[in-house]
Amino acid sequence: MPVRRPAAIPIAAGLLAVAAGTAGLVLTRHSTPVRQPPPLGVATVAAPAGPVVSAWQQPMPRPAKRQSASAAPAGRPATRPTGQPTEPRAARPVSLSIPLIGVKTPLVMLGRATDGTLQVPSSTSVAGWYTGSPRPGSIGPAIIVGHLDSLSGPGVFYRLSQLRPGDRVYVTRADGTTVEFRVTSVQAYLKAYFPTQAVYAATADPELRLITCGGTFDYQSGHYLSNIIVYGSEAG
Repeated sequence: MPVRRPAAIPIAAGLLAVAAGTAGLVLTRHSTPVRQPPPLGVATVAAPAGPVVSAWQQPMPRPAKRQSASAAPAGRPATRPTGQPTEPRAARPVSLSIPLIGVKTPLVMLGRATDGTLQVPSSTSVAGWYTGSPRPGSIGPAIIVGHLDSLSGPGVFYRLSQLRPGDRVYVTRADGTTVEFRVTSVQAYLKAYFPTQAVYAATADPELRLITCGGTFDYQSGHYLSNIIVYGSEAG
């Protein structure tokens, strides 16, 4: 497939916290100092402030007292409809493909670190799905994160910032089905202003969030100062 856009300036992102032995990509043609690996276990992508609950999981309010059919409030059915289908549980995601930027990676499972922050993949060559978010294709925002780079070269999401609205992302699940997402927005945020609500809040439809690091690399702390977030919705 021909590349539609030029190679990204290193604003893409190395993700959250890079594991020991990794850091920002060193370009030998520049006379910049060698970046030292960041401390082990330091995460730089915020986890949700509370449990992630999809729209379809929100508990329904209970009436103050039991009512008969004749006393049902106006505009609400007297009895609960029966036989309505519920959303089937989607199979867990196992791989991610973004043909436009050459991404094809297995997905590891990620939870939260002991300090409450979002875990990150131990390797820069794979991406990971946050198990506290909905499974891709289920209602709500599925969260997938990956690194930008390391001392040895580009990471899995090195070209993530090249994506544009309308581009396609594919997630394959354990049952062999594939969910297609359409990119709706690509945004960069300083990590101090990470948009927790926009990323983790419940949505009415299946959505996707791809997260990595980007922006300026801070040599003193050994981290990028920003996050790149790709927002997507299920195609069709």
